[in-house]
Amino acid sequence: MPVRYLYTFMKDLRSGHFFLIDFLFLLFTPLLAYMLRFDGDIPFSGVELQGLVSATLLFTFVKMLVYWLLGLYRRYWETASIDELAQLLFIGMNATIVQLIVFVILRKIPSLGMENLPYSFSLLDSILSGFFVATARFSIRLMERANQRMSKSDQRKIPTIVIGAGLGGTAIVEEMQRNNNLNMHPVAFLDDDENKLRTRIRGVQVMGRVNQLEEVVQSTSASRVIIAIPSAQGKNIRKILKNCEKIGIETLTLPGLDEMLNYNVRLDNIRKVQIEDLLRRTPVVIDTESVNAFMRGKVILVTGGGGSIGSELCRQILKARPSQMIILGHGENSIFEIEQELFFRLGKMNGGQPRPEIISRIVDIRDSNRVNLIFSETSPDIVFHAAAHKHVPLMEHNPAEAISNNVIGTLNLLKAAAKYKTSNFVLISTDKAVNPTSIMGASKRLAEMLVLSYANKTGLNACAVRFGNVLGSRGSVINTFRKQLDYGGPITITHPDIRRFFMTIPEAVLLVLQASELSKGGEIYVLDMGEPVKIVDLARDLIKLSGLREDIDVRIEYTGLRPGEKLYEELFLTEENYERTEHEKIFYAKNSSQMINGELELFVGELHKMALKGDSEHLKTLIKNFIPEYNWEDAPRIS
Repeated sequence: MPVRYLYTFMKDLRSGHFFLIDFLFLLFTPLLAYMLRFDGDIPFSGVELQGLVSATLLFTFVKMLVYWLLGLYRRYWETASIDELAQLLFIGMNATIVQLIVFVILRKIPSLGMENLPYSFSLLDSILSGFFVATARFSIRLMERANQRMSKSDQRKIPTIVIGAGLGGTAIVEEMQRNNNLNMHPVAFLDDDENKLRTRIRGVQVMGRVNQLEEVVQSTSASRVIIAIPSAQGKNIRKILKNCEKIGIETLTLPGLDEMLNYNVRLDNIRKVQIEDLLRRTPVVIDTESVNAFMRGKVILVTGGGGSIGSELCRQILKARPSQMIILGHGENSIFEIEQELFFRLGKMNGGQPRPEIISRIVDIRDSNRVNLIFSETSPDIVFHAAAHKHVPLMEHNPAEAISNNVIGTLNLLKAAAKYKTSNFVLISTDKAVNPTSIMGASKRLAEMLVLSYANKTGLNACAVRFGNVLGSRGSVINTFRKQLDYGGPITITHPDIRRFFMTIPEAVLLVLQASELSKGGEIYVLDMGEPVKIVDLARDLIKLSGLREDIDVRIEYTGLRPGEKLYEELFLTEENYERTEHEKIFYAKNSSQMINGELELFVGELHKMALKGDSEHLKTLIKNFIPEYNWEDAPRIS
């Protein structure tokens, strides 16, 4: 077809070709401008012809020079968008101004013969030049669209409905239309925005609201749905998915905003709906300016930097451009991985400001000498303490490790922070520290108490941030379920009524950073975790999303509560008086510092000695005497 051949020819045009095309156009536009200005007259001789030739050479030289200097020939036009159009307008306006100034100056030179040419002639030439230059470039996109409309290949592609006619949906449709190697053809948008209904976006009609999916599927014969709303909450994703299952249509989705690097929407972001999508909440918004100002130019140390929370802390902190970021961890592989990722991200950062220095150290925080050496060498301004043993049943069998790492390790860091004048110390805590029934929970409660104690007695600006389970962490129950499905099942759950709080890792980390900026010292902050989720519901959703059927393809088995495990987690102690902070998703227990026993450090020393002896029963009794809310008698026993 002529259109297809023309498009194939035009899309191969490069900067040199455009330079030649512009040159030819610019030689022609002064004559056209002259004819428009003088009602079709063409000068064949005399002063008028001399003036026209002089103006043509002058205008062509000036515009080509401005185009070159302002980068018109350093742009790629096959994917031209509104940004390129804005750039064309900017360059064209500058060329018009420069041309008019030069014309006004040189018009007075008699030998050039331009004194009889009116000022409007220059303006007409600029308008015509801009039109032809823009047309030459955007005709590639016009030919592309015409080629797509006339192409028979759309009949062989999967007819696809895109739910969400916002930026995400538009970007997905644009890429489908541009890339003929993709096997999808957009046939309709669905969106609940009243202003978009019955309109066309990139030639695709917004055919109705989201709840009209079934009738739109029937009218378009679509066989695939893409949910292109990265900000959608989990309950909305679940509703759409349920409707798609009822219709029997394949469903894909864009991931949430927190999963997409720099929030760039691309077709390769599209994937099958995952369990994390069903648990999405309203995206967290923090005061980025104040949080970044709090960390910018500082020396920031992150313990447990290779872990799920620690590594995300490093990613988010890097954006604030600290002067140094010190990554501490005990596992060399995880530290190596996050270090390499941060170096990559560092290379992608814009210039103009000093780039952070990244320092990685393999350190066991139980070694007070090594901790002090690191602090003496780096003098960190802010410490985020994320290093911890956190697997509940495993720590029940290894109480000495839980106490020495989670308690003694925290004490070592606090001592070093106070000694080397650290300005802010933030402990990453857990909901399992509230009325603990496990050694892990009790150890984290003791760590919280140590943080509050040091804030009181040394003036160290130290706080703890408490939250529940995070999706995507290495020990997440969802990862366990996926591995069990890979092995063919069964999926094991400890109790049919067990519930847990969940949030995504980026969500938790953003709120931790906001809480650290709010801290004045001596607070326990608690993140708003929403409603707890039944674990059995997660398992059933995961089975469905895997295309399997419960009790037919895979079973769910109940194994009984594990050592130290609770049916329900809590976020606040009964004695804690809490209220919201300036941020709606962050609470703080305002009386938490008043609940600290003055003999805490002496007790921790005795506890450590007993832990090293391996006497689990006496160890738990000792903790119970010091922390009355520790209810290990109610927890399942170690067999």
